[in-house]
Amino acid sequence: MATALEPATYPHIERSPGVRGGKACIAGTRIAVKDIVGLDRQGLRPEEMLEYFSSRPLTLAEVHAALTYYYDNQGEIEAEFAAEEGWEERHERAKAEYLSRRPAR
Repeated sequence: MATALEPATYPHIERSPGVRGGKACIAGTRIAVKDIVGLDRQGLRPEEMLEYFSSRPLTLAEVHAALTYYYDNQGEIEAEFAAEEGWEERHERAKAEYLSRRPAR
């Protein structure tokens, strides 16, 4: 008889409603999993990411936990990247529209 698998837990990853909009972050920081993935995409090795953030040095375990979380939840993190890209575009359009309606000085 097959048994149901327990949901994966990530000891260095947490979600807090008031931190980064509830996105998955390294525990005790505001460093989102998406931030670590972004550095990975820039070609940084996990060892190079340890001192990258000014809030506090990360541990190698935290960096690897963030990457593991990403690989287990790619759809979620990719959706965050897509939403961010869409937000920047919408913001620029709204800003241009506002400036075009503003009276000249």
